[in-house]
Amino acid sequence: MDFLFLFLKDFVIQLQSPTLGFLIGGMIIAALGSELVIPEAICTLIIFMLLTKIGLTGGIAIRNSNLLDMVLPMIFAIIVGVIIVFIARYTLAKLPKVKTVDAIATGGLFGAVSGSTMAAALTLLETQKIGYEAWAAALYPFMDIPALVTAIVVANIYLNKKKRGTASDATMQESYSKQPVAAGDYPSTRQEYRSQQQDTKDHRVKIWPIIQESLRGPALSAMLLGLALGILTKPESVYESFYNPLFRGLLSILMLVMGMEAWSRLGELRKVAQWYVAYSVVAPFVHGLIAFGLGMIAHYVTGFSLGGVVILAVIAASSSDISGPPTLRAGIPSANPSAYIGASTAIGTPVAIGLCIPFFIGLAQAIGGR
Repeated sequence: MDFLFLFLKDFVIQLQSPTLGFLIGGMIIAALGSELVIPEAICTLIIFMLLTKIGLTGGIAIRNSNLLDMVLPMIFAIIVGVIIVFIARYTLAKLPKVKTVDAIATGGLFGAVSGSTMAAALTLLETQKIGYEAWAAALYPFMDIPALVTAIVVANIYLNKKKRGTASDATMQESYSKQPVAAGDYPSTRQEYRSQQQDTKDHRVKIWPIIQESLRGPALSAMLLGLALGILTKPESVYESFYNPLFRGLLSILMLVMGMEAWSRLGELRKVAQWYVAYSVVAPFVHGLIAFGLGMIAHYVTGFSLGGVVILAVIAASSSDISGPPTLRAGIPSANPSAYIGASTAIGTPVAIGLCIPFFIGLAQAIGGR
């Protein structure tokens, strides 16, 4: 009962917060056919400002904290990012009318992190005056990059196996139609073997370019820049006078844009299997609960705060809306963007922001005895 009360209280607070209010407002005006357009250049600047601020916060905290305290949460963040991809590979991919490669891409996007969802969680934690390690935001890349890399590698391995299987079937059928050769004379067999070996090398998945592509993405670049500046320099003056005061206002504008985009993506989601809708509602809670459980282990072992556990759970519940889509488009070009982007933006993000954030905050408060 305590948990239900706390969840409902936090849910009401979240409904009244500008974060979710602007998200819902964006969906409503898009549904009404509004022609409001926020220029892409402004959105890019807002994203840069928000994630640079989060990076600076984490960098400053890392500079002033014990690095050993960060090791276990970082390891858990990596594990969760990888697990989420395999959950999609062996659940969503098994459902009717769902293509395996689309399911893997969806898992990669849900395993990657939404900077805007994380920013919304940080804002609500501060509103509720729930303490957390400032460096907890730095867990972002430790979940984001492994998820994207795992998704692209798993998808390419699957596609290569499928391609080789198709080629083997064709070769076998062709061999049946040929006349038998003399004993000991196997020139075509050797040539085919060498060709298959070369084809395997040509299609081998290269992991480092995937990591480079992720690091060059606008979201991670901004966050890692802020992180590095926070660790290596002393940016407290510009942080307090410029980045921190603008944070919530800029976040509200981004939520408005995301709401409008979420509504537009609903049309794309109707074109693919309806199982994506069910997955997009259930998966954020499942992913978040896995991360919450691992976070509680870190809480009891290293003293990781309950607020930090919430952040770990929320970034696991989130799905990438900035860096993930272009990375997956390039890494898994055969996957259908209407499936994985529609599932993420139209349903996954509103569920993560509107339901998962108050859910995990309420769960942490119930455990903490508040």
